[in-house]
Parts: sequence; C-alpha cells; structure tokens
Amino acid sequence: MSTLVFYSEFDSFEEWSALLAPRLPGVTICRAETVQNPDEVHYALAWKPPHGFFAPYRHLKLLVNLGAGVDSLVGRDDLPPVPIVRLSDPDMARMMAGYVLFAVLRYARDIPAFERAQREQRWHYLHPRSSSGIRVGVLGLGELGAYTARELARQGFDVRGWSRTPKAIDGIHCRSGLASLNDFLSQSDILVVMLPLTPQTAGLLSADRLSRLPCGAAFINVSRGAIVDQAALTAALRSGQIAQATLDVFEREPLPPGDPLWRMDNVLITPHLASVAIPASAAQQVADNIQRAARGEPVTGQVFPARGY
Repeated sequence: MSTLVFYSEFDSFEEWSALLAPRLPGVTICRAETVQNPDEVHYALAWKPPHGFFAPYRHLKLLVNLGAGVDSLVGRDDLPPVPIVRLSDPDMARMMAGYVLFAVLRYARDIPAFERAQREQRWHYLHPRSSSGIRVGVLGLGELGAYTARELARQGFDVRGWSRTPKAIDGIHCRSGLASLNDFLSQSDILVVMLPLTPQTAGLLSADRLSRLPCGAAFINVSRGAIVDQAALTAALRSGQIAQATLDVFEREPLPPGDPLWRMDNVLITPHLASVAIPASAAQQVADNIQRAARGEPVTGQVFPARGY
C-alpha cells in the first residue's frame, strides 16, 4: 500500500484528491494530519511545507512541488534525498503569458494615461504607437519566460531576452551573462522580470541596474520580489526614472499596509497570482510522475534546489 501526503495552505486538498484518485488506483491520498502509517508514505505533493515536514516519511520516493517556483525549497536542510519535480503545466504557461501580455499592452497602449483622464473627466487623445517600435526585455528565459517571450513577439513587439546561460529562441534576440545585463536593460522600454530566485539572482536588480533602464521605462515583475531592491524601485517610480510598474510579487508578502507602493498611482498591484497551478490540467502530470517513480523510472521536470531551479 502506498500513500501520497498533501500539504498546502493555498491549494484545495479536495480538488486535488478528487482528480488524482482515479489516476492513482491503490494510492491513498491524505493530509499530513490523517496519515495512519508514515512508513507507507511514498509520495508528497506539497507547497511550502514547514521545516521538519518530511522527517516522518522515511520511505519517500518522490516530492512534487505544487508550483513552478522552487525558491521555498532553496537552502533547506531537511529535504529528503529523493527526486523533486515541479509542475510544468501548459495552462500555467498560458496564464503567465496572458498576465504579462495584459501588462505590456496596458503600457504599450497608454491605458494608465486614459485611466487618469477618465477620473478627471478629461478627453485625452494619444495616438497609438506601433508595437514593433516598443522594446520589451524579458529577463529570464526558462520555460515560462520563453513561452511569454514568444507570445509577445507574436503581438509584434521587439522582444529581447536575457538569461544567465545562453539560450536560443526563434525570433527573439537572446543575450546571456552578467557582462551583457546592463546593456540589455538600457534597451528595454518595458522590462518583464521572469527569473527564478536563486542565490545568484537575489538582489540582482539593484539601484544601479534599475538606473540603466531608459528614463520613463515600464517595469513588470512576475517572478519573486527578492530579485529587486524594492526601496530602489520605489524611489525610481517616485522620480519618474521608471514611469509605471505592474507588481505581482514583493519582498514581503502580503505587502504590508503601510508600504508606499500601495499609494502610488503609477503602480498596479496584484496578490501573487500571475500564474498558479490548475489542478484540472496538472493532475495528469503529477500522476504520471508518481507512476514513473513507482516503477523506478526517471521522472520529468526534476529540479535541484541547491541550484535554485
């Protein structure tokens, strides 16, 4: 008998168990507090489990991270010595690309200016710009970043991409390495941050690097708040060096009520929902990896928290 233990403060156990049970005959699916025999727990499906969570499960074979980002696992000293996989669901990629496309189009079509004019009951005409003349820099070309870059290119934007290691994407001018980062930033009218949070990317967008953006640039962050110096970003938004920002992630979440970003009319804030795991489309991937692990076969989507991705 095998058991899958579930842990998440954000995801629905009922929804996940209802979808996984038909796909995993012979596997009991339960929350940690209802596990009857820890030695029968062979699989874990979890999002941000507390420290020590895995200690009772001595026969664990697989940990499935309930999301694409694995930064919550980086630096932990209590991870089991088993394969760790993340969700790699096409619906998550489409959701992320849709959010970014919305944010980019909002700036490309000057929607914030029209929103202000509406509040002032003022007819304010701005002639639409050609998307081909707007340089969109996608910082991070992993699975979600590459998908998003392609979607932006399909909309006719001049899309450039940057990653720590070399990548090649048809139709996207790709650059890599820290030596090219400042030049990449200087050519991004709209910057989209999509890097994973790792020891190498934490604090990457410092005050100096933010100053490399063209004056009046727009800034979109859908990755992790700790990649950006939030105080420096706030200062750049106040000065107009960065004209507009769409922020889905922050150094502290929830964003504290007194944070100045809340009161800035050139900032759109959303509560870390640009892309989330969709059980209906991701359940089959989870079940397939559990079945592979049960048969002793290699799993797909394996990640290595020591690297940060």
